[in-house]
Amino acid sequence: MTDRPRHFLDWLPFLWARVLFPAPQQTPTNVRSPSLLILTVLPALLLYPTLSFRLLEPDEGRYAQIPREMLARGDWVVPHLQSEPYLDKPPLLYWLVMLSYSVFGVSEAPARLIPALAVHGTILVVYLLGRRSVGERSAFWGGLLLAVAPGFTGMARLLTMDGLLTFWVTLSLFAGFEAVRGARFRAGWWYLAAVAAGLGVLTKGPVPFLLVGPPIWLHRRLTGNRVPIGWKHVAGFLGVAAAVNAPWYVAVFLREPVFLRHFFWEHNVLRFLKPFDHLQPVWYYVPILLGGSLPGTVLLYAFGKHLLSGEPDRVATRTPGQGFWLLSGLWCVFFFSMSGCKLPTYVMPAFPCLCLALGDFVARTKWSEVAATRVGVGTTAAVLAVGFYVAVPWYAERRSPMGPPEIAARLHAARDEAIYCFPRNVDSVAFYTGRDDLKSCRTKVSQELVEALIQRDRAVVLFTHRHSLDTFKQVLPPQLKVTEAVPVRYQGGAATVLDRLLGDGPWGLCHVAVIERVPVPPAPLPR
Repeated sequence: MTDRPRHFLDWLPFLWARVLFPAPQQTPTNVRSPSLLILTVLPALLLYPTLSFRLLEPDEGRYAQIPREMLARGDWVVPHLQSEPYLDKPPLLYWLVMLSYSVFGVSEAPARLIPALAVHGTILVVYLLGRRSVGERSAFWGGLLLAVAPGFTGMARLLTMDGLLTFWVTLSLFAGFEAVRGARFRAGWWYLAAVAAGLGVLTKGPVPFLLVGPPIWLHRRLTGNRVPIGWKHVAGFLGVAAAVNAPWYVAVFLREPVFLRHFFWEHNVLRFLKPFDHLQPVWYYVPILLGGSLPGTVLLYAFGKHLLSGEPDRVATRTPGQGFWLLSGLWCVFFFSMSGCKLPTYVMPAFPCLCLALGDFVARTKWSEVAATRVGVGTTAAVLAVGFYVAVPWYAERRSPMGPPEIAARLHAARDEAIYCFPRNVDSVAFYTGRDDLKSCRTKVSQELVEALIQRDRAVVLFTHRHSLDTFKQVLPPQLKVTEAVPVRYQGGAATVLDRLLGDGPWGLCHVAVIERVPVPPAPLPR
C-alpha cells in the first residue's frame, strides 16, 4: 500500500479509519412501526407501573424532599433541604419534580416519574436518532439492549440526577454527531446539541461538555472528517448553552453568593481531583458495566473478534458510526474512572452509546437471527419485571425508615419533638412526615450530637449506621439517657444476604432512639 502513514502519530487514524472502521458511512433509514411500538411499550410496562415504592436512602429521600420544600416555600431559585439552602446541585430535576407534584400530588410515584420519562426518552433517542448513523435495524437492537440493561433501566429510573443527565447527554451527543458526520455542517442539529448540553448543565453542572465535546473532536481527528467547525460555531454552541443556564445561575448567586465556589470548585473540581467521599479504585466501573449490560455482555467476546477480524464480510459491516458510538461510550467510562469520586450511577451516560455499538454488531451479523439472542433479551426483560414489580418494592419496604409500622407510628407521633440524624441525613422521614426541620449532625464525632441534645429535654435520634448507637452510648454524659431504642433492621433471611451484597450503610435507618435529659444527682460532699 502506497498510502500507509510514514509517521508514528499518523498510524492511529490509519488503524481506526482504514482497519477498524473502514466501511462506508451509513445513510439514514426510515422508522419501522413495529420497532417503535416495541421500544415504546416494553419500557412503559417496565417503568410506569413500578414507581410507587418506598424511597431509598440517601439519594431518593433527599431528591424527593428538596422539591417538596421548594414547592411549599414557593421558591424556584434556591433549593432548600431541611429549611437550609442546599447548593450542591443545579435545580432542573427539582423543577421537574415540583411540576409533577403540582399535577399528581406529593408522593413517590410523581417524583420518580421524571427519571422514568428520562429513561424512556433516552431509549427512544437511541432508536430515532441512532438510525441515522447506523441504520434502523441496528438502532432497534441498540434501543432494545438498552431497555433491558439492568445497569441502565434499573438505576436510571431511581430518583437521582443521573437518569435525567443521561438523557440530555445522549440527546446532545447524538445531535452533535449528526451535525458533523455528513458532507456539510448542519447548524440545526448543532444548536439542538447545544440546548441539550445546556439543560444537562442545569441538571448536574458542566460535565456534559466533557462527555460530548471530546468524542466528537477525537472522532474527527481519527477519521479525517473535513466538515468545517469554525470558532463561530463553537462560540455559538457555548453561547446557547450559557443562555439556557445564565438566568438561574445569576439569580442564585445574587441570593447565595457562596454558591459559585461551593458548587463549581468543591462539588466539581475537587470531587474529581481530590475527592472527599466515595473513593473507589480505577477499575470500579468494570463489574458495573459487565453486570449492568446483560444480556449484551454475553456477546462481548464475539464483538471483540468481529472488530479485529480481517474477513471482508466482517470488515464491510464496521461503519464509522459504530466506531463513534464505541469511542463515545469508552470515553465516558475512562473519564469517570479517572475521577477519584465514584458512584455506580455516574457511568450511566456510557450505556446508550455502548448498547448502540453492540446493537449495530448484532444487527449486521448472524446474532440477530440466533434464537439464543432473543431468548436472552426476553429472559432479561422478565427478570427485570420481577425485580421492578416485586423484589425492589419488597426490599425498599424492609429498608425504609417508615417501613415497620411501629417505627412509622413513632415518627409520626414525634411531630412536636426535635429529630436529629446521625451521622447521615434520613430525608425520607421528613418527606413522609411532612416536616422540614430534621437536624443533621454530619460528622462521625458524637460530641457534636451530645452538645445539641444537652440543650433539649427530649429528642428523637435517627442513627444511620449500625454502630452509631453503640458509639454514642460510650460517650453519653450523665445528664443524658437513652429511654427507648428500637432497631429498624430486620435480622436474618434474604434481607441480611442482600445487606452483605449491597452494603447496609446508606440503604436505610438502623436505630430510632429517644434521648432524654435527666437530673444529675449532686456529688457527695467530702467528709
